[in-house]
Amino acid sequence: MVWGLRMGAGSKARGAAYLWRYVRRCVRRCVRAALQSLVLTGVLWCAAIAHAKPPSGEMRGELTGVVTHVGDGDTLWVRLAAGERSVKVRFQGIDAPEICQPGGPQSLAALKAKVQGQTVTLQTNRYDDYGRMLARVSLSAGIGKASNAARQDLGAWMVERGQAWSYRYRNNPGPYAPQEQAARTAQLGLWATPGALEPRMFRKQHGSCAVPS
Repeated sequence: MVWGLRMGAGSKARGAAYLWRYVRRCVRRCVRAALQSLVLTGVLWCAAIAHAKPPSGEMRGELTGVVTHVGDGDTLWVRLAAGERSVKVRFQGIDAPEICQPGGPQSLAALKAKVQGQTVTLQTNRYDDYGRMLARVSLSAGIGKASNAARQDLGAWMVERGQAWSYRYRNNPGPYAPQEQAARTAQLGLWATPGALEPRMFRKQHGSCAVPS
């Protein structure tokens, strides 16, 4: 009788162990299937993003057009070759003084003299919260590989002449930090007089100037 009870207890223990192993196998399979599903979903999502078209009216990539108007030292309007309308473009990588702050009119005048009526190339992949195209802007020099090397980066041109800051973000000095340092050393443009106030600080203290939309 005691022997039978021991056998029954052993059978129950083995059954419980078998059941536990079965449950663990099922859990592992479920987790594996869930992970595979997540990976597949992620791949499909990335593919959809990569091939997605930008919102209606927004254009991306490399575009060419003629400058029709200059609003300030880092904002201009370009009539694209692909259409008749002009788009508002905000220079990517620079921050020019507000039109109503010291240095603002000079910055505007420098950019206007350089690009008004000229053909420019825009390299863009996003728009800001105000609907402006954010772009690297270059003076065009024709078509083909040779022209790519001959293009003049207008953001660099503005900063190296002391007409704009390299756009900073947190600890990143921005793409044109060397040009800005050279302009500071040579006391060009904004750096000809001490106390030049970064546009972001000016806006924080005084608000933004009205620029035609």
